[in-house]
Amino acid sequence: MKVIYNDGRVDVCPPEEELHVLRHSAAHILAQAVKRLYPEAIFAYGPANEKGFYYDVDLGETKLVEEDLGKIEQEMKKIVKENLPIKPFVLPRNEAIALMESRGEKYKVEHIGDLPEDAVISFFQQGDYIDMCVGPHICYTKALKAFKIIDQSGAYWKNDKNNKMLTRIKGTAFFSQTELDEHLKALEEAEKRDHNKLGRELGYFTTVEEIGQGLPILLPKGSRVIQLLQRWVEDIEQEHNYLLTKTPLMAKRDLYKISGHWDHYRDGMFVMGDADNEEKECLALRPMTCPFQYQVYLNQARSYRDLPMRLGETSTLFRNEDSGEMHGLIRVRQFTISEGHLVLRPDQLEAEFEDCLNLCKYFLGTVGLLEDCSFRFSQWDPNNTKKYEGTAEQWETAQATMEKILNNLGVKYEIGIDEAAFYGPKLDIQYKNVFGKEDTIVTIQIDMLLAEKFGMYYIDSDGQKKLPYIIHRTSLGCYERTLAYLIEKYAGALPTWMSPEQVRILTITDRALDYAKKIESELAKAKYRVTLDDSQNTLKYKIRNAQMEKVPYMIILGDKDIENNTISVRHRSGEDLGAITLDEFKTLLADVVGNKLKK
Repeated sequence: MKVIYNDGRVDVCPPEEELHVLRHSAAHILAQAVKRLYPEAIFAYGPANEKGFYYDVDLGETKLVEEDLGKIEQEMKKIVKENLPIKPFVLPRNEAIALMESRGEKYKVEHIGDLPEDAVISFFQQGDYIDMCVGPHICYTKALKAFKIIDQSGAYWKNDKNNKMLTRIKGTAFFSQTELDEHLKALEEAEKRDHNKLGRELGYFTTVEEIGQGLPILLPKGSRVIQLLQRWVEDIEQEHNYLLTKTPLMAKRDLYKISGHWDHYRDGMFVMGDADNEEKECLALRPMTCPFQYQVYLNQARSYRDLPMRLGETSTLFRNEDSGEMHGLIRVRQFTISEGHLVLRPDQLEAEFEDCLNLCKYFLGTVGLLEDCSFRFSQWDPNNTKKYEGTAEQWETAQATMEKILNNLGVKYEIGIDEAAFYGPKLDIQYKNVFGKEDTIVTIQIDMLLAEKFGMYYIDSDGQKKLPYIIHRTSLGCYERTLAYLIEKYAGALPTWMSPEQVRILTITDRALDYAKKIESELAKAKYRVTLDDSQNTLKYKIRNAQMEKVPYMIILGDKDIENNTISVRHRSGEDLGAITLDEFKTLLADVVGNKLKK
C-alpha cells in the first residue's frame, strides 16, 4: 500500500504498519465528516488503536444520539467517494499556531504548546479539512474501503478530570468488507457476553444513579458468587500459612505520608477533610492495605525465626477512578481484593515469590481464566523519577532481582516501562475483556523500600537488626473484576461449583409438589444451592426460564418419577441424563462441585 509522508514523499508502507495508517486516515475522514455536519466542532486527539480509531471532539452543547452516528458514517462515505487527495505540508511553530487559531482549533494550539521547541509541525489536508499530524496517510480518501462508526463515549481533554468532557466518536476500519463483517460479527458476540449487559440481565449486579458511578450494588446472585470465591481463597491461603488480618477502611494522612501514598497516590484517593491544612485532622479511605498490615508486624519485636510472615486480608479498597475509565464491575471506585503482604528475609525471596505465583496460577486456572492471561514485568521509568520512591541503584537492584527470579521460574513476560508501583517492580497478570481492553487481574510486587520507612526491623541470627523485604500480592485479585471476567468467559453459564443456583426443580403437575419439596430438602441438606419452581406456569415455560437464567441442572418431576422414586435430570447444555436416583445425582454433583469441574 502506498502512503504519503509529512515531507511529501510517497512510498510503500511496511506491511506491519498498513492497518494503523489506514485507521489513522479514517480518523481524519471522520473529523472532516463531523466538521461538515457540525461546523462549530473543535477537535482534540484522533489516533488509531488496536481496535480501530477514534476522535475526541468538543461539540459544545450538542449531544449525539445513535442516529447521528449513522449520519456521520454516511458523510464519511461521501468523502471517500469524492476521492480527495491527501496532501501534507510543514509550518514553523508560530505559523502553525496562527493557522490553528484562525480555524478555532484551541486544543490543537494547546497541543502545539506541549511540543518541544524544535518539533516539526506538519499538517495533512483533504479538501477543505486540515489536521495537524505527523502521518503517514493514505494518498486518496478512496483508499478507505471498509469502515464502520461503532459508538461514542465521554473523554476528558488530556485524560484529566479537571478538563472539559469531550465526545469520543469511535469506529473501526479494515482493508476489505469481508474483514470488517467478520470483525462486526465478533463484536456482536462480544456484546452478548459483555458482563455489563449480561450481568445485569442475569441479576448479578446493578447500579443506581443516586449512589454514584463506579459503585455497583451486588445482587444476591453476584454476592453469593463472590462469597464462594472469598471463602475458597481464604481457606486455601490458610493452608499456605497466611495469617488473617482485619484492618480499618481509613486512616489519618500521617500513615499515608509514611508509606508515600500521600505524595504519589493522593489524586487517586478519597480524602475527608482539608488535605492541605496540617492543623486539622484529615482522613482518607484506603486505596490499598499495605501500611495497615505492616502494623501487625510492628505490634511486637520480630526475629529471623518469625519470617516469613504471611499476612492475608479480604480487603475493601477505594480508588477515585476517572468517570471515563469506569466500566461495569471491571473498573470501579470501591472493590474487594484478596490482598496479602509477605515480610521475609532476603534469602527467602525467590521461594516465597514462586509460592505466590503458583497460588495465583492455581486460583486462576481453577476458575478457568489462566489460559487467557499474559504476564507483564512492570518496571520503573528512569526518566520519570518523581513518580517513584528510592534511588536508581535501589531500583536496579530490585528489578535485577525480580528478573532473575522470573527467568529462573521460566515466566514468559513482556516488559512494561513506567508500570511499576511507586515502591517497586511487579509481575502483573493481565487479562482482556471481551472487547479487548486489558487490565491487571493479579499482581505480585517486590518491595525493598517501605520496610525502612516504617522501621520494620528484625533481629537476625547474628544478633544484628536488619530490614526485611516485602512481597505485595493478590491471589485472585479484585473479586468484582474476576466476577466480570467469569461472566464474560462463560457467557453467564458459570461452572456448577460457583453457580449461585446449582439445581432447579420443576414439577409437571401439582401432584408432584410434595415429592419435589422432599427432593429440595434432601439436596439443601447436602449443601447444594437448590430452588423449587412451583409456579403455575407450563413446564415448557419453566424450562425456558431455567435455561435463560443459566441454571446448571434441572430436575423435572412427574407421576412416573414419583412411582419409581427417581428424578429426571437435564443439564443446561441440553444433555438429558434421564431418570436416575437422587443418590446417583448427589454422586454426580459431588464430583462436579468437589473437583471444581468447568461444567
